[in-house]
Amino acid sequence: MKKHLVLAATCFVMLCACNSSGNKSGGSNADNAKSGAGVSSETPKGLELITSLDCTTCHKINEKNIGPAYTDVAKKYDATEANIDNLAHKVISGGSGVWGTVPMTPHAISLDSAKEMVKYILSLRNQQ
Repeated sequence: MKKHLVLAATCFVMLCACNSSGNKSGGSNADNAKSGAGVSSETPKGLELITSLDCTTCHKINEKNIGPAYTDVAKKYDATEANIDNLAHKVISGGSGVWGTVPMTPHAISLDSAKEMVKYILSLRNQQ
């Protein structure tokens, strides 16, 4: 019972944190990507999904926020099918430990959507 209460409280706190609309950088990831990341006038599906969810609360394209910068994730993982599948499952399930102690909350999205997001993130490998 106690474990369930602690888990519920932790989930509540993380949901509140991820649903906040504050953006300390003054611009969204979509703005950052369009202005300096070389994204064409046609926004990639993965970026559209990222900006439509709560991802930009914790992540930015080029700098660490609560979570790692997307460019750092891209540098850590090759764009292989195995990595795309593994990271997509992590987006859906959440997790912690790879980038520090702050957990990433689970996201209720389809595996195909998560894979599109991961493919976009891994495409940022050569960006600063």
